[in-house]
Amino acid sequence: MGGQACVFYGAAQVSKDVDFVVLADDQNIQRLLEALGQLHAVRIAIPPFGRDVLDRGHAVHFRCSEGGTEGLRIDVMTRMRGVDDFPQLWSRRVTLADDAGNEYHLLSIPDLVHAKKTQRAKDWPVIELLVTIHYRENAGAPRAESIDFWLREARTAELLVQLCNRFPAEAAAMQQQRPLLRTAVDGPMDSLRAALDEERRNEQAKDREYWEPLRRELECFRLGKQ
Repeated sequence: MGGQACVFYGAAQVSKDVDFVVLADDQNIQRLLEALGQLHAVRIAIPPFGRDVLDRGHAVHFRCSEGGTEGLRIDVMTRMRGVDDFPQLWSRRVTLADDAGNEYHLLSIPDLVHAKKTQRAKDWPVIELLVTIHYRENAGAPRAESIDFWLREARTAELLVQLCNRFPAEAAAMQQQRPLLRTAVDGPMDSLRAALDEERRNEQAKDREYWEPLRRELECFRLGKQ
C-alpha cells in the first residue's frame, strides 16, 4: 500500500518508506515481528506496537538497520478509513514478480485510491493519476466494475465528461450516489471543477474527523498516559 505501490503502478517516481497493511491475527503478527527482527528494525516515535493499537486504526513505525536497508522506514497498519478489511483487500490484490522470482503483493488500484483519500494535499494528484492509469489500461475492454470505479473516482473534469459520454446509462444510474455527474453531463466545466474541489474538501474533512480521536490517543501515548 502507499507510495511504493504507487511507484509500481507508475503513479509516483519515488517513495522514502514502505507501507504495509497486514492481517491482524496473532500468528501473522508473530511472523511480522520475526521479519522485522531480520531487518534489525526498531520502533520509532509512537504509538507502541500491539494488535490492540493496530486494530484501532493506528500506524506503527519502524526504522531498519540491517545491511542494505539502513535508514529504511516501515509503516504497518491493519485498518484504514473507508477501506475494506484485509481478507477483501487480499482477494483483490495485484501480484507482480521480478526477474529473480520475488513477488510483490499490491493493493488493487481501486483499493489504493480509497486508501489515498486523506487530508494530505499531496495524495490527491496521485489519486487522479491512478484512476487515469487504470482507465488507460482497461478502456479497450471495459468491465462493469471498472466503469463503476471510473465514474465514482475520476478526479478530472475532462475524464468525467468523456466517461459520461461513453457510458451514459451507467452515469445516469450513479448520479444519485455522485451528484456531480449531473454537472458532467450538462453543466459548464468550471462548475464541474468546482464540484470536484468541493468533493475533495469534504473527503479531507472526513479524514480529519476520523483521525481526531486517534490523534488524541497519540497525544496520550506521548505523555505516557496509556
